[in-house]
Amino acid sequence: MAIHEYPSDKPGPSPRGERFATTRWTMVLCAGGGQSPESRAALAVLCESYWFPLYAFVRRAGHSVDDAQDLTQEFFARLLAQPLLERADREKGKFRTFLLAAMKHFLADQWDRARAQKRGGGRAVVSFDAMDAEARYRLEPADDLTPERIFERQWALALLEHVLSRLESEMASDGRSPLFDALKDTLGGGRSATHAAIAAELGMTEGAVKVAAHRLRRRYRTLLREEIAQTVAGPDEVGDEIRYLLSCL
Repeated sequence: MAIHEYPSDKPGPSPRGERFATTRWTMVLCAGGGQSPESRAALAVLCESYWFPLYAFVRRAGHSVDDAQDLTQEFFARLLAQPLLERADREKGKFRTFLLAAMKHFLADQWDRARAQKRGGGRAVVSFDAMDAEARYRLEPADDLTPERIFERQWALALLEHVLSRLESEMASDGRSPLFDALKDTLGGGRSATHAAIAAELGMTEGAVKVAAHRLRRRYRTLLREEIAQTVAGPDEVGDEIRYLLSCL
């Protein structure tokens, strides 16, 4: 999924000040190594959300399916159990950047160590479907993208997936799932039915559908900025991160 309507990078009222300070990655960084219960919970949520880009990185780096599964699980086991976050540089505080650098260091350290049983020890600390992971990875085109570029593209796709899921849940809670289903393709630059056709199907006026579509796109942009804010260390990084990630798609 791509976004062809570029989201505004104006700071706006969010994320600023105290609101930004409570985002997940800044909570982890401010905790000095992520050892408080709150910061560790925030880190766990981030890991749960963004494990697949690392799995894809490990696979593209040449590891087998089984090894990639074990290595990814063991990496997260160590990340959540040890104060590895002390290495995070707040001046370069994107969670995406930190996570990839930490994985590279981990793989170099693991190269000559024992295989699956001793590496992972059965510790499945991040929930993911191994078969689904490999099925998703096999959708990657057979091109010459580096492991790093695969990681960044999958990171961007995972982020957009979270945003769309949040928006879908909001619409469902308001009883507007049919409207979301009718308009969601336009969020990624695709084409849906005409406003007139959607209006006829849902018993709305065409004008009401146009207003709803505009509000849906606006809410999507807001959620996108909020999701990005969860993974960077300051509000000034949000706009640049959006532009960079969209360039990876």
